[in-house]
Amino acid sequence: MTNREILRIAMEQSAIDINCKADDFLRTEHVVVESKIGPDARKYYHEPVALDLVSYGNNIVASVKDEYREIAEEYIHKYEFYHCFETPNMYWLNERLAPFGQKVCFMAEYYLPDLNRMKPLPCSYPLRILTQKDFTDLYRPEWSNALVEGRREFDVLGVGAYDGEKLIGLAGCSADCDMMWQIGIDVLPEYRNKGIASALTSRLALEVLERGKVPFYCTAWSNIPSVRNGIKSGFLPAWTQMTAKPVDFIEEMNR
Repeated sequence: MTNREILRIAMEQSAIDINCKADDFLRTEHVVVESKIGPDARKYYHEPVALDLVSYGNNIVASVKDEYREIAEEYIHKYEFYHCFETPNMYWLNERLAPFGQKVCFMAEYYLPDLNRMKPLPCSYPLRILTQKDFTDLYRPEWSNALVEGRREFDVLGVGAYDGEKLIGLAGCSADCDMMWQIGIDVLPEYRNKGIASALTSRLALEVLERGKVPFYCTAWSNIPSVRNGIKSGFLPAWTQMTAKPVDFIEEMNR
């Protein structure tokens, strides 16, 4: 695969996720489509979704339920597209969604591999390739970014770093959709800042590419250690996304 092909695969998957066309992300004008989650969307996509804003850096594609369409159209045309993903502008959106019992919920930045930069990075600890059968006893809090308890069947591949027989770092990936596998990373606190995270992330990304899949990485832009790890490991920002969901869903998460 080339970088161009990887980006196209990501756009095609985003189009499936939010019910638009891949070329919509390349247009200079904004696009508004009806919100619909198809059978081939990423596995963690679940209704209800009031509004989903996605940008690959050219425009915003807004996937919305009919009752919020006018709000979404006004919002994405009111501000520069990149300001729609930050405060204070999102307060405007929240205020108008509030009477419908909706609020801004998830916001994240997604990264794709840069094949010109991605390479195996050194690690002072031995690394091991892990498969699904190796994860059985690893669904514990310290590995909650690398593996997802509620979606064990999608955790398909990992790379572990070991100090003797002790697992000290783990990168895992979930088969979130047909062509794209998402990478998560955990390192025990006492072993951090030693290059373990980037060694695990880069190695797992290369293993995913060898299997003909696209590795991708997600983080909040405020999570500076995670952002640095992604960039050091050979990933670069590719798209950003913001989702609005019901207030009771958000309150339940906050509990």
